[in-house]
Amino acid sequence: MFFSGCNMGCVFCQNKKISRGETGLFISKERLVEIFFELGEKGANNINLVTGDMFIPTIRQAIEDARRQNFDLPFLLNTSSYLNLDTVKSLDGLIDIYLPDLKYIRDEDAVRYSNAPGYVHAAKEAIGEMVRQCPENLFFPEEDGDTIMKKGVVVRHLLMPGMLIQAKLIVKYLHEQYGDSIYLSLMNQYTPNGELSGFPEIDRKVSKRDYDSLIAYAQTLGITKAFVQIGETADESFIPEFDCEGVIKSGNI
Repeated sequence: MFFSGCNMGCVFCQNKKISRGETGLFISKERLVEIFFELGEKGANNINLVTGDMFIPTIRQAIEDARRQNFDLPFLLNTSSYLNLDTVKSLDGLIDIYLPDLKYIRDEDAVRYSNAPGYVHAAKEAIGEMVRQCPENLFFPEEDGDTIMKKGVVVRHLLMPGMLIQAKLIVKYLHEQYGDSIYLSLMNQYTPNGELSGFPEIDRKVSKRDYDSLIAYAQTLGITKAFVQIGETADESFIPEFDCEGVIKSGNI
């Protein structure tokens, strides 16, 4: 479930149509709860709340209402981590899986590329609270032999051009801080969005050499719980059509 708007201003954003609030519909808390159930009926493994950071009070109330109606799918918060610590604390017991980013470990980069002053401190605090709430990663077997995550924390980092050292510092920090209590997701899908003339240093794809170096570094640290991407993912599309499918029900929202 994508929420319209974002509290960051990443110059390289791939989802500007929705992150800048250019599309979307206003819905009630009650309709949000209905959507949870509709997604469950369609076979969803979890309810993935994408960039819902600015709507957390409403999301929290909707989850509580759904749980009172015996809704039993895991809730997953997909977030930039640019959150107030008290906001994350307010979700204790409601979010089953946290999928936070740790985009930067240098504040000057957070300001230059994402208009996010104070990002590093906020993100570190937010992730720490997420791990406190979900200290173990729980997986359950499925009938097809796969396993589905039901509880835990997966911290993502998107490798950016020219930022291999920063990526390694982030991986080192996360491993030293949390060890095997979290999973890492190391991504190579960075794709220039055609609007980076003022940022020539990041107006290119990530090299295979740099990404391989990052993965090798994670291995030397002894990291085993990590997801990696294979192949030229920057040539693939990870952007859905933001056509409000599933938002409207019987002509009402």
